Amino acid sequence: MHLLETKNLTKEFSGLVALQNISIQLQEGEILGIIGPNGAGKTTLFNLLSGIFPPTSGEIYFQDVRLDDLKPYQIALAGIGRTFQIVRSFGDLDVLRNLLVAHGHRFYPGLSLFSRFAQRRHIAKVEEILDWVGLLDRKHELAKNLPLGLKKRLEIARALALEPKVILLDESSAGLVHEEAEELMQLIRAIRDRGITPILIEHNMHVVMNLCDRLVVLDHGEEIARGLPGEIRADPAVIEAYLGKET
Repeated sequence: MHLLETKNLTKEFSGLVALQNISIQLQEGEILGIIGPNGAGKTTLFNLLSGIFPPTSGEIYFQDVRLDDLKPYQIALAGIGRTFQIVRSFGDLDVLRNLLVAHGHRFYPGLSLFSRFAQRRHIAKVEEILDWVGLLDRKHELAKNLPLGLKKRLEIARALALEPKVILLDESSAGLVHEEAEELMQLIRAIRDRGITPILIEHNMHVVMNLCDRLVVLDHGEEIARGLPGEIRADPAVIEAYLGKET
């Protein structure tokens, strides 16, 4: 059984075909990369997987349960979390409260003793996630004051606070310097090792080739290649999509 699968997934916007007949299979415990030039349909694919857009046609299955008619919050509850290329944290909330919102709990004065105990337990859970991603010492800092690299980590932490089985990472290394990208790769491996299966959209070829177990390549909304990183690196169709055809 595939952990996540799409069958002939297609999305049109006012007659423009953004994705056409995309069929992918995600195995539990692998790191799958979705790559392709700008406008290839990668983020549209993530928007379909996370329920932001309904597909025009095709099917999405998660653990053999069909998802393509569900709303985003239902898909999140089912076990699929995601990040966005442009970070979407609550800038005027501190790091801790960003995660508490994602985890579904807020602190209010006047709670009963039991509720206070439950609240402490939820705070302990999100603090564990913050420690894992290297943000625990920033938990009382406003999200808007974090540097970009830490904002990216907060975006990932908020997705992890949903306690997903699959996490969709949309260009998490964009804008990072080499050292930050290396640290991000270590974090994504740690996410996989904790039983959460990542799918990532990525333009950083160093990250893609050194992190992903398999790659699917899109161009103009269609799949043009799939395989191991070494196979994709040498694929003529992939080289043409990125560099153009020699005349």
